[in-house]
Amino acid sequence: MIGMDVLRRNNVTVTGVADGPVVVLAHGFGCDQNMWRLVVPALAERYRVVLFDYVGSGGSDPSSWSEERYSTLEGYAQDVVEVCRELDLDRVVFVGHSVSAMVGVLAARAVPERIRALVMVAPSPRYIDDEGYRGGFTAGDIDELLDSLESNYLGWSSAVAPMIMGTPERPELEQELTDSFCATDPDMARVFARTTFLSDNRADLGDVEVPTLVLESARGTSSPRARSAPSSTARSPPPGWSPWTPPATART
Repeated sequence: MIGMDVLRRNNVTVTGVADGPVVVLAHGFGCDQNMWRLVVPALAERYRVVLFDYVGSGGSDPSSWSEERYSTLEGYAQDVVEVCRELDLDRVVFVGHSVSAMVGVLAARAVPERIRALVMVAPSPRYIDDEGYRGGFTAGDIDELLDSLESNYLGWSSAVAPMIMGTPERPELEQELTDSFCATDPDMARVFARTTFLSDNRADLGDVEVPTLVLESARGTSSPRARSAPSSTARSPPPGWSPWTPPATART
């Protein structure tokens, strides 16, 4: 696939300081790059900011969608890898919201020379409860959720989006998420939903070797804070560390 096809396929947007440190912002299920619009102006003052839409979301090229490719998170991670290669990005800080946090884990493992650090916003390596692990949903909950989504996607979107947003005092935010869900192609959304809610990336956390910041939501329903997962080699940044500081000069 030639470069322009990659950039068009994922509706890639680049803004900010042309030669600045690179931040890649990745949206979660049912959203697109528009979700970052309120933070981009602040980031763009100091960084080169790269935004994109996963295939099947936002302004991406729907003709590039493949159920086989996007039925696993590795398919979405490959999108990230190809965008990084096409733009020749390195020492990237990858910011992944929701399911994109695990996409970032997979992408960083695939191209460690390009992704220097991870920021996980409301992440979950597995959404279904397991022995000794709280994912937030029982297997029955997920079955019911997916059955409802497949039978009436628009109705599901209207019911679930407010629950996920969890901001009854800000109904405009709940409506925005509902609209975003409803704007997604139902067939592609069903595949992305199954890929998201049936994934189990707990074992992949052990492969994380870059400094990682985890941001949890006090209100999150799809990524509860109380959970147990396998230990990871991911480490917090040391004092004075910057993902864009050459290793030879970084303070430890």
